[in-house]
Amino acid sequence: MAPQKPKYEFGGPIGAAAIICGLPILLNVFYFTCNDETGCPVPILLDPRNLTWETLKSQIPWPQDGLWGFASWEVSGWVLAYYMLSLVLYVALPGHELYGTKLKQSGQPLKYRLNSFSASVVQLLACAIGTYFQGANFVVWTFISENYLQLLTANFILSWLISIYVYIASFSVDPAKPDPTLRELAEGGHTGNIIYDFYIGRELNPRFTLPIFGEIDVKTWLEMRPGLTGWILLDLAFVAKQYRTYGFVSDSILFTAMFQMYYVLEGQYFESGLLSMMDITTDGLGFMLVFGDIVWVPFLYSTQCRYLSVYPVHLGPMGVIAVTAIFALGLYIFRAANSQKLRFRTQPDHPSVKDLPYIQTKRGTRLLTGGWWGMSRHMNYLGDWTQSLPFSLPTALAGYLILPSDTDQAAPGVISMLDGRAVVQGPAKGYGMVFTYFYVLYFGTLLMHREGRDDVACAEKYGEDWEKYKKVVRWKIVPGIY
Repeated sequence: MAPQKPKYEFGGPIGAAAIICGLPILLNVFYFTCNDETGCPVPILLDPRNLTWETLKSQIPWPQDGLWGFASWEVSGWVLAYYMLSLVLYVALPGHELYGTKLKQSGQPLKYRLNSFSASVVQLLACAIGTYFQGANFVVWTFISENYLQLLTANFILSWLISIYVYIASFSVDPAKPDPTLRELAEGGHTGNIIYDFYIGRELNPRFTLPIFGEIDVKTWLEMRPGLTGWILLDLAFVAKQYRTYGFVSDSILFTAMFQMYYVLEGQYFESGLLSMMDITTDGLGFMLVFGDIVWVPFLYSTQCRYLSVYPVHLGPMGVIAVTAIFALGLYIFRAANSQKLRFRTQPDHPSVKDLPYIQTKRGTRLLTGGWWGMSRHMNYLGDWTQSLPFSLPTALAGYLILPSDTDQAAPGVISMLDGRAVVQGPAKGYGMVFTYFYVLYFGTLLMHREGRDDVACAEKYGEDWEKYKKVVRWKIVPGIY
């Protein structure tokens, strides 16, 4: 038989290379061109005909040491200490031990230790104590805001080191026979193309054993711990920065930080749900997940708070009620849909699901075609995307320019900083939405792509039954639209 052609995703090797090179550049561009020195976007981008590197460089926080200034040994050391603390809390705190789904090759499940919620609570309590004594000048908050670029670089380098390590270690797995330690290669992660396999991940669930710490499942640890908790810490650092800059905390940044904190902590509290997700059951651990977990999530998702720390938006009572209602609606759809599916699988005789229609598959399983899941195939995705909208909405028509201290502070629309400078939207109004609403656009694209991957996987799994299901449940995510 002729060898099968590799099944590539994300545009294959070319797409993988573009993502590996492009996303780190994008995050740096976001930091430089939406800054706390000249504006968001920087003034010269509003006049692109006169754009030169020298002019752009004068308006962005480019390090005095050039490219060497992107990194710092001291900052990198503290980043490593932060990750070490995460490992210590993983081992020291009580946790639930659960089995995941059965692996394809061995037919056996892996055991997972889950305590990311309590680990985050411990770290946040420590920061709360520090803030109580030092206020907005708490050393953690000032360190983050003063070394943002170096923190970004340190985490980027660490993502490369981890990705290289798990890629090389994966070659000790023999795909031809079961491994006594339950190591397996990801089904789509060993195509033979170095760039693509490095990006998508060769080994499904790499684990390593450290002295004192014991065995660590690298993928679940990265997915639920340092990056997600880091997202909260970055948000809180920007809240403190706004207070140092203006002497007050706006309702918009407080809302955004608190609801993003809730989003993270709720996900960590229900950490067991991760074990049935595609990230754990299907995808290998490669640059895609590692970079996404510890760089993309914390540094991109905190963009709204970083923006609001410089340009405070006042929502007012009605504005707060409106964005809260949107978040609550999205959360309700997300939780209700997932709970209904879980109950249908585990408690089929429950009054809320026993009369719902379904398709009996040849595999012996049932595909739900009623309730939330009769509206679309992924109503939970719609809820997840809806609850992401309020993360960006508080930034309104984003965009600002930072003016020197000799600006007329009494002019309409001018907001005075404590250091004498002023911030105003002016001609930048609306252009900053490129930065603050990028998350919503990206997240929606991610969910649509994930739906496509799930459709392919289900088609292979259920065959003709999946085609019958799609004729009954026509809409993919948004009923009547998509």
